[in-house]
Amino acid sequence: MLKIFLLQPLSPSYFYSLMEFSFNYDKKKVIQALRLHFIARFEIKMLMILVNVFAIASAIMFYQKVIRPEPFLLGTVVWLLMLIGVWYILPFSIYKKSATFKERFIIWINSNSIRLENEKGFVTWQWNMFNRFFESPFFFHLYFNEKSFFLLPKDDMTEDLKHELRALLNEKLENKK
Repeated sequence: MLKIFLLQPLSPSYFYSLMEFSFNYDKKKVIQALRLHFIARFEIKMLMILVNVFAIASAIMFYQKVIRPEPFLLGTVVWLLMLIGVWYILPFSIYKKSATFKERFIIWINSNSIRLENEKGFVTWQWNMFNRFFESPFFFHLYFNEKSFFLLPKDDMTEDLKHELRALLNEKLENKK
């Protein structure tokens, strides 16, 4: 039986040496990323279309004196409530609930996996755990499924690192889009 003894423990960077950087989250940018996530959802898009069609139809009918002002006002109120819900309430409530956005992380990315670490511990995700990604102005959004995702901030990345990561994401997740 072969036994291997290491005199020094290997650091995580030994295994994850392709890309390594540390980051934390900026509240305003996270809120914007959460807004993009919610607006990109199919259900939200359909709801926005239906509410807008109702509001436009009721405005036209009100202008033509076909209906009273109440349906027009109802459409306006529903539109405003939807806007407030999607643009303010949902993103801010998710931000408040998640302690993740208030912590500092170190991430190692290689061709096999992503390792995320903070003072509380670490998690390793194999590439097959992600089903898609998209890039926004401040983040790479890595999706596990339609509702669960990880935001990878671009603030602390050099342009070369962004380019390399973009290429790796396209390589690993191109068939899953």
